[in-house]
Amino acid sequence: MTTSAPVTRDDLPVTVSFTRRADPAHVREMTAWIRAGLSMAESFPGFLGGGWVRSRRDADEWHMLARFADQPTLAAWEASAERQWWLRSGEGLAEVTRTERRTGIEGWFDSPVVEEVSAGGAAVAPPRWKQSLTIWLVFFPMNLLATVTLGTALADRHVVLRVLVTTAVLTPLMVYVVLPWITARLQWWLQGRRWRDR
Repeated sequence: MTTSAPVTRDDLPVTVSFTRRADPAHVREMTAWIRAGLSMAESFPGFLGGGWVRSRRDADEWHMLARFADQPTLAAWEASAERQWWLRSGEGLAEVTRTERRTGIEGWFDSPVVEEVSAGGAAVAPPRWKQSLTIWLVFFPMNLLATVTLGTALADRHVVLRVLVTTAVLTPLMVYVVLPWITARLQWWLQGRRWRDR
């Protein structure tokens, strides 16, 4: 296992990304184990979201993300008895092949391909304009759909309630489903590769 821990400020949100290798024949067990870990993390103060993705259906590598409000809340989760129990429950199921910590939005844009990261060579995040455009590609259609559906249904409600409901619905969809999906499909562009090099 190789790790990279860039210098970060303790008060910035931090994303920990890790890759685990598991037998493709154990997809159900692995899915249940990952969901249990994310569900457990949700109960911890400072947890901002998380998710997982595989590069293809038969891949043996699972790429997972968990985001916390700052370094102390991440450290509290990592040192917790609950997380230690969860890790022990996965022994023999999966092995860690890569771990990284990042601050800022870059944590969502780690490349979902096999690569080793040493202390002297962290993966380069895509340019900010590409990150912004990718997020906009997700946010615009989802916000438009929510405006047409939820906005119409809640038109007679107070603006605070409308915004609260809309963001409560859109945020988990973006974090758990759509943003991981679109970044996986746009890796060739985010990492500056040509379409035919995918």
